[in-house]
Amino acid sequence: MTDNQIKVLVTDDEKDFRDLLAFWLKSKGYDVITASNGIEAVEKIKQESPDVVFLDLNMPDKYGTDTLKEIKSFNKDLPVIIISAHVDDRRAKEAMDLGVAGVFYKGSDFQQGLTLLEAALHTHKKLKK
Repeated sequence: MTDNQIKVLVTDDEKDFRDLLAFWLKSKGYDVITASNGIEAVEKIKQESPDVVFLDLNMPDKYGTDTLKEIKSFNKDLPVIIISAHVDDRRAKEAMDLGVAGVFYKGSDFQQGLTLLEAALHTHKKLKK
């Protein structure tokens, strides 16, 4: 890993989706770490200090909005992109009110996720790849 490589945390309880998104982001040059639930995501954020987080809304153990609130309680500047399977998910609207960098819908092309990621980095971190 180079010093200027961007670290991305992908959090999703669906292993196939999590692994696919992580693989795709790695192919674009990002350093990717993963978490399978909100509790693990909070631990990884504290240990690994990612530059941006993809966070699934609908997970067992701890919903994405609860995880988001916890993340914002100790790192309000960390850009978080919500992952949602449903365009009309009321929790996605709640997450937007909590200050997320965007919403990535699971049916979307991964390129849209990359666009959200780059916009979040530019806006929140003033970073460029």
